[in-house]
Amino acid sequence: MQSKLTQYALFENDTLQSVTLLKTQGFCNENYLLKTSNNQYLLRKFKLENNRKREFKVQKLAYKRKIAAKPHLLDDENGLMICDFIEGDHKETLNTQDLKKLSILLQKLHKIQIRQTPIDLKKSLTSQSKEIQQAFQIIQRYKVENVLCHNDLNPKNILFSAKEIKLIDWEFATTNDRYFDLASICVEFELNKREENTFLEAYFGKRTKVYKEKLDAYKVIYKALCAQWFDNVERES
Repeated sequence: MQSKLTQYALFENDTLQSVTLLKTQGFCNENYLLKTSNNQYLLRKFKLENNRKREFKVQKLAYKRKIAAKPHLLDDENGLMICDFIEGDHKETLNTQDLKKLSILLQKLHKIQIRQTPIDLKKSLTSQSKEIQQAFQIIQRYKVENVLCHNDLNPKNILFSAKEIKLIDWEFATTNDRYFDLASICVEFELNKREENTFLEAYFGKRTKVYKEKLDAYKVIYKALCAQWFDNVERES
């Protein structure tokens, strides 16, 4: 692999020293640490098909907002992407400061302007249980608040460092209702009512009404999508 990588202009004036398979791997990509004379990069070899051009475009926009690693190249033909390697910790629980910082990050993400076809969550779900149908009925009562969403905010995709938080793995990022991202944080980190209120108040501010019923409906949909996704991965593996 190392010899093949030298073909890219990214390494034209740099010496590629090592390519190491990372211990922590995702479901959609095979991740490698590339070390050169001047830098460290993350190489992601794609395991699942997705719209990688959209992912690369979104990550470039997110990098400009300082909430993602800098993406350097996309080789769709050979199924790989290279971006800066960033270090940080994955947290399973969040304190008050974490919640406030994460809410600020999501504000930045949700303000990014991009033209994308909104995701159709109803079509994405194969299950149409009574609970899921009720959740969609509840959502229809509320105004649609489409923004650029990450759509996969599990703890492994959020890196905390002393100074900042950054998001990784942008393959599912596209236009969606902001409440989907908010619901995913509440679900993934199992926020209690106090933590949830802290998080939502930091995101919306004290003057904006928070629609808890809408949030709870998106929690149901997020959980159903996660369950479906893992079922599909198990069947394909």
